[in-house]
Amino acid sequence: YFQLVEYTQSYAQATKTVGDGKTDLILTIPAHFERDLIKFNKAQLHLAADAVNGVRAGLGTAYAAQMIGDFNREIREEWMLLPTFNEMPQIEITSANWYNPHFDYHLFMVPGILAILVTMVGAFLTALNIVAEKEVGTIEQINVTPLKKHEFILGKLIPFWVLGMVSITLGMIVTFVIFRFLPVGSFFTIYAFSAVYMFGVLGIGLLISTFADTQQQATLFAFFCMMVFILLGGLYTPIESMPEWAQWLTRINPPAYFIKIIRAIYIKGSAFSDLIPEFLVMIAFAVGFNALAVFNYRKRSA
Repeated sequence: YFQLVEYTQSYAQATKTVGDGKTDLILTIPAHFERDLIKFNKAQLHLAADAVNGVRAGLGTAYAAQMIGDFNREIREEWMLLPTFNEMPQIEITSANWYNPHFDYHLFMVPGILAILVTMVGAFLTALNIVAEKEVGTIEQINVTPLKKHEFILGKLIPFWVLGMVSITLGMIVTFVIFRFLPVGSFFTIYAFSAVYMFGVLGIGLLISTFADTQQQATLFAFFCMMVFILLGGLYTPIESMPEWAQWLTRINPPAYFIKIIRAIYIKGSAFSDLIPEFLVMIAFAVGFNALAVFNYRKRSA
């Protein structure tokens, strides 16, 4: 279950690895641990867990405490055989859960639901809009106009991009009104990532619309894609707990990145500079999906 990432010389260095997303659990062995265990027959260890994902933090601390308890039992059994020691040594474990100390389920789920809301609004509406033009025949009239394909695609993107930005704003307002919490990070970071992410999601909807001939086909195909995105996005199940093949699929799953980003901003207060790798991935998704949509639209309308 555990993978040792690194040893650090100080607690501050260890906390930095948690902030960077490299570490989920810190085990602090204090100075003179062995001396205290021998001299006083007891010593103290400290566990610190990244509780952005409450389920993972709870399991991690429970497993770590069990391992330490097994070690403590082995020490007690070994030292009881020595005549020098009359008392059984005890190891005391103290733990701290960062970012979400009370394992508040709403604090973990609501940011992820915001990400799914934006995804569904963008993908469904864009896919249905162009397919509706196919059904009524206006798409053929557009194809014979001097309007270039990328200009037509851009004209379809912008209104739904604005609608997506409005939807995430309304989502944050509802989150504050009902659950009474605001993002620890900045609103600018949320909007910056949402703006780029919306272009990627709209590209997915446009790509679906180039394959579908009816709104029913577009709806079913978009629904199937959304279900896969949600199940592999880490909203309900931690990505680390998924099979290896599923973890590979999450690397090409845009909502998985956006859910991680929204949670990091809402719960950890991550700054824009902390999420630059994810921002570059968002740009790649936006460019890639829209390029595929334009290319496929040209091919099918030629």
